[in-house]
Amino acid sequence: KVFVCDINAEMLQEGRRRAKEKGYSNGDTWVSSEAESSDIVVEFVQGDAESLPFDDASVDALTIAFGLRNVTRTLPALKEIKRVLKKGGRFMCMEFSQVQNPLLRQAYDLYSFNVIPPVGGAVAGDPQPYQYLVESIRKWHDQETLLALMRQAGLKQVTYENILNGVVSVHSGFRLD
Repeated sequence: KVFVCDINAEMLQEGRRRAKEKGYSNGDTWVSSEAESSDIVVEFVQGDAESLPFDDASVDALTIAFGLRNVTRTLPALKEIKRVLKKGGRFMCMEFSQVQNPLLRQAYDLYSFNVIPPVGGAVAGDPQPYQYLVESIRKWHDQETLLALMRQAGLKQVTYENILNGVVSVHSGFRLD
């Protein structure tokens, strides 16, 4: 079973819409039209990352992509993630991060602040969400800080891998107790 969890009901509704477009059946629980009877069931659940609506040690894996940065308090959310993971369960997070090369970082900052908001505004009609995006990326933890927070939350064997010189990084950790 796969759970799609978000605090925002509108985002969950968009997820349901996209799942339907991809051939999943209608309802609160979704089964792929291509799946065998024992295959993947997808359920959409509204919940807060700091108080996940799952039992202790009930989840094999938990992933989040470009969303942990929007959680108000990172450490409590990471502790919640550890709480719901089964022993041996894995957490993976893909998030914007800090570009490692100083020259590339400077060019990326110029691009981010001077191109993304105006282009996003021209396409979507409102530059503010794109301004928020680039500002939130700059305020977000660097790779080593997120790694330390994951350790502080009790995750083990924590690592990260940079993509595009750190524009994005993928962090990984396990619950081993």
